[in-house]
Amino acid sequence: MGEIVLDHVTKDFGNGVLAVNDVSLTIGEGEFMVLVGPSGCGKTTLLRSIGGLERISTGRIVIADRDVTRSEPAARDLAMVFQNYALYPHMTVRKNLGYGLRVRKVPKKERDERVQEVAKLLGLDELLDRRPGQLSGGQQQRVAMGRAIVREPQAFLMDEPLSNLDAKLRVGMRTSLQHLHHRLGTTTVYVTHDQVEAMTLGQRVAVMRDGRLQQVDAPQRLYEEPANTFVAAFIGSPSMNLVEARLSGDSISFGGFTIPLDRQRRPRFAEDGRVIVGIRPEAFEDAKFAGGGLPQIEVPVDVLEELGSDSHVFFPVEADQVVVEDALVDDPDDEVSILAEEKDRTLMIARVDARTDARVGGSVRLAIDPSRLYFFSPETGESLLNGAAHSAAAH
Repeated sequence: MGEIVLDHVTKDFGNGVLAVNDVSLTIGEGEFMVLVGPSGCGKTTLLRSIGGLERISTGRIVIADRDVTRSEPAARDLAMVFQNYALYPHMTVRKNLGYGLRVRKVPKKERDERVQEVAKLLGLDELLDRRPGQLSGGQQQRVAMGRAIVREPQAFLMDEPLSNLDAKLRVGMRTSLQHLHHRLGTTTVYVTHDQVEAMTLGQRVAVMRDGRLQQVDAPQRLYEEPANTFVAAFIGSPSMNLVEARLSGDSISFGGFTIPLDRQRRPRFAEDGRVIVGIRPEAFEDAKFAGGGLPQIEVPVDVLEELGSDSHVFFPVEADQVVVEDALVDDPDDEVSILAEEKDRTLMIARVDARTDARVGGSVRLAIDPSRLYFFSPETGESLLNGAAHSAAAH
């Protein structure tokens, strides 16, 4: 098992396509690192570069203290699992699992022992004589995982391996992957566009945008201390509310509302008092179920989503909306919202107690926690809170 070091890695395809732009990142031995970002951000190209399937333009790649920048894929001792399971349809599960070992001329006795061990680990021991066409999607995925595990490589590279599974099966497979990594302890680099997958699987998560690292940190730190508006909008579901606001003394104003600032959570200097304020949906609560002493606002209810465990209240505010388009949709040409198309009107979302009596067409009184406000620069999008300084440059 080896540490992976990316030293100023750049991949330029020409014609103005800079897929990976000066990425430096150290993935510790035995670490589960997730690369996450919207489509086209460079995460898969970076993974393929680590695996040797793409030749990088500049920089170095070091695996287990060995410079593999110009090495062929087979010489890097890595195992890859793709979105397409790429199983041999004419071979049984047993032969699919052992194929890589047979190519490497591993003795038959050792090969059979390792296949049997991995099959037992993944619950495939009763399926060894079946062919891929006789397996479910989840079983095929386990076979693809087993084929990688049986090789005992320096690291696993996984490119959206769960994306072909249905939603319920994906949840189960995420849990299985966590158990598997805990037992094997193999260095793993995992690519996904699903921020829920990233948050639940990664020991650390690297958020990418336009070929660059935006922030690298533990999942909870990304959620609590986003370095910029892109990370703030991308991490968290539903996304953080972002609107233009103005600081004045000990309060902040937006959309006709004025909220007192928390004494322990104040932004750095903001020119002319202009800031982008970020409010996660869970920083709101129906005032009937909130603790005392919190400031309150009364808002009209445009949309209500009742989800059982909680409810989502959508309400308009007369403030300039801040849209980080590629953090919200895969295609930046898609409509971000059909309900709030005007620039000076923002549809915000509050996650409140399921017992709320809010109804569409009526109004609801919301409490807001000032200790959970975020502040960003309108010019750069960078966080104005001192704690959120964990940018990619620090890694």
